[in-house]
Amino acid sequence: MLGAIAPRPIAFASTVDKNGNPNLSPFSFFNAFGSKPPVVAFSPARRVRDNTIKHTLENIYETNEVVINAVNYAMVQQASLASCEYPKGVNEFVKAGFTPVESEIVKPYRVKESPVQMECRVLQVVETGNEGGAANIIICEILLMHIADDILDENNKINPHKIDLVARMGADNYCRASGNAVFKVPKPNLKLGIGFDNIPSGILNSTILTGNDLGKLGNAERLPTAEEIEKFSRLPEIIKIIDSIKSEKSESESSVHIAAKKFLDENKPEEAWKLLLMNF
Repeated sequence: MLGAIAPRPIAFASTVDKNGNPNLSPFSFFNAFGSKPPVVAFSPARRVRDNTIKHTLENIYETNEVVINAVNYAMVQQASLASCEYPKGVNEFVKAGFTPVESEIVKPYRVKESPVQMECRVLQVVETGNEGGAANIIICEILLMHIADDILDENNKINPHKIDLVARMGADNYCRASGNAVFKVPKPNLKLGIGFDNIPSGILNSTILTGNDLGKLGNAERLPTAEEIEKFSRLPEIIKIIDSIKSEKSESESSVHIAAKKFLDENKPEEAWKLLLMNF
């Protein structure tokens, strides 16, 4: 299950007990579930080994507060160290070499090294069972977020390459969500794509175009008009492509699909459609 449901973001949860003693531990059963109010949830599952509950959960039952710190690549080894099952009362901030910072609203400390720190109030804990491995889903409302300036882009949005998050996969595997691992898929929120059922069979059954390629074509709001195709065909760079296709000794349809795939790989589905619908 954990190998299939991945990658999973990591909630680096900071809590304190009723006496103010800190605890810090990472959990990969974690995600966001709403924005108004901003709601996140994570789950410290019952230990499979002896069916006991985590110190994080014990503290949350006592205080109903938590700080969820984002984990990036620069701190992932330290965060993993904090997952060791130290005895209750041992300070994982000290053990893992993190710097505690006082929060503004809640009692638990923030992790200075984390690029984003979320001060949260616990809304509800859902216990799904009483056997080892059962989830304890902690549903939280974010009261205040602290975001490092150096992870923002020119529009004050979080830049995925600068925040450089990591995520948990199966076994001992992690992944790094930056660099070539990051790609864009345009959201079709405000339009209806034409769908696979409106893609001509000669294109749909292509041996060149992949499912992802066809998905990009099917996400088009409409097909280009004959006038748009004609105008496109007169562009100097397109004339070169057309001449190259016509000079190919292989099947012309395959050559067209190969050329169209290059446009799709560059996230230019409109150009790909125009090329595919030309009369060669």
